[in-house]
Amino acid sequence: MMPAVPYGGLALCGVVFVFLSVLASGCTTQAPESGKMLVAVTIPPQAESVGAIGGDRVDVLVLVPPGASPHTYELTPGQLTDLSRARLYAAVGSGVEFETAWMEKIREVNPRMTVVDSSEGVALLPDGDPHIWLSPANAKVMAENVCDGLVAADPAGKDVYEANLAAYLAHLDALDAEIRAEVGESGCRAFLVSHASWGYFARDYGLVQIPVEEGGKDPSPRQIEETVAHARAGNISVVFAAPEASTRSAHVIADEIGGRVVSLSPLAGNYTENLRAASAAIAGSV
Repeated sequence: MMPAVPYGGLALCGVVFVFLSVLASGCTTQAPESGKMLVAVTIPPQAESVGAIGGDRVDVLVLVPPGASPHTYELTPGQLTDLSRARLYAAVGSGVEFETAWMEKIREVNPRMTVVDSSEGVALLPDGDPHIWLSPANAKVMAENVCDGLVAADPAGKDVYEANLAAYLAHLDALDAEIRAEVGESGCRAFLVSHASWGYFARDYGLVQIPVEEGGKDPSPRQIEETVAHARAGNISVVFAAPEASTRSAHVIADEIGGRVVSLSPLAGNYTENLRAASAAIAGSV
């Protein structure tokens, strides 16, 4: 595991115990006054692992709130004030636009804050997909990096953090096995998505992700025609769309194939339950 470093050096028990720790962590979009160590994260899915590993020693500050897009979200003055009190920032680190746009400002607001690149050690896809957390295998690496950061920021909590990490990694292993079995037994081989954000999930479970949009742009008539052909050839009748973005193109394709649009968020805060729901939805789409 790579050690956590200050930003200047950065480019860019059991399951029940884990979730009691999550509840105790007090995940919030405002800085608390609890006396616990404040840990900032970029997106809601990260809050589960930080809360599980940090337990009752931390409070979690989510910078991009539920329902907002990390492609376009801008920090408020109040959030910048909150960040000035954070001791640790767990950045996703995989090229999320919010981090690219705001990391310099975050550094200025709190130059003493420890910053962790959660993507350290993750094998990134060549297409630049930043959604690394949508893979339990990647989530394990991210959790290890978070644990390193917590220990660096709060050495006194080392034993607690490492014990909680072990429990959370076991939880992620169980989640991975559950998804692998469900998808494998379903016979699903491909799925349609409005935006290509599920590449790591598809890679891990032997699936092909067929995106409706490319580069965040609405598809051209020719692209729609090609997507419809792929869907019909694969007997696909569901288009998965992220509720944080426009679903217009998804509905166009769904109408063409006589199918339906199903909401599937890559940014839901309850990480485990969201991946479990995603697995069930994708497995059930054939």
